[in-house]
Amino acid sequence: MTTAPEVQELMDRLEAEAAQQRDPATTPDVGIIMGSDSDLDVMAGAYEALDELGFAEQTDFENPPESRFTFESYVVSAHRTPELMTVYGETAADRGLDVIIAGAGGKSADLPNMTASIAYPIPVIGVPVQEKSVDSVIGMPTGAPLTAVDAGKSFNAGLSAGQIIAREHDEIEQALIDYHDSLQGGVGEVSKALHDLGIDGFRERES
Repeated sequence: MTTAPEVQELMDRLEAEAAQQRDPATTPDVGIIMGSDSDLDVMAGAYEALDELGFAEQTDFENPPESRFTFESYVVSAHRTPELMTVYGETAADRGLDVIIAGAGGKSADLPNMTASIAYPIPVIGVPVQEKSVDSVIGMPTGAPLTAVDAGKSFNAGLSAGQIIAREHDEIEQALIDYHDSLQGGVGEVSKALHDLGIDGFRERES
């Protein structure tokens, strides 16, 4: 099978970046990959979660943003561009990635599983883009681990990536705590309003 020039260019870029052996503080900490750009609406939750935790998107490997913690994203198809998937997984560690979030849809959602096998021991968090993708994403054999979230829950995948990074970085741990505390505060505010205003007043407040 002939590799398309556009795909070869991406593969060459990833291999060149891996060869630089850059300071991990300047490279993406999290990689987000998806099987198709049609998955982006679902996968956007991972972007939002990482943004909530203080990560910035890194679109230029040579010129990282000022933020210490960053993420990148690519479209990588396990079926249409298996060579690109392989190179992405093989170069992940040398490019400084600590965790990969991989989303895929359809009944044969192989991208998370295959990436987990190739990038091992880097942890991979699988996101089934659709309900019918769940069995494919979680169906890894013993000895080939893959962490996965429920269908469409890419925001949770972003938080889980943050938890992995937080084991070595206090700033991200604190950001996770702050986010969790904000959820608790929100429940408290809603509970007080429902009690104090009653159902009719609460509904008027929400409208």
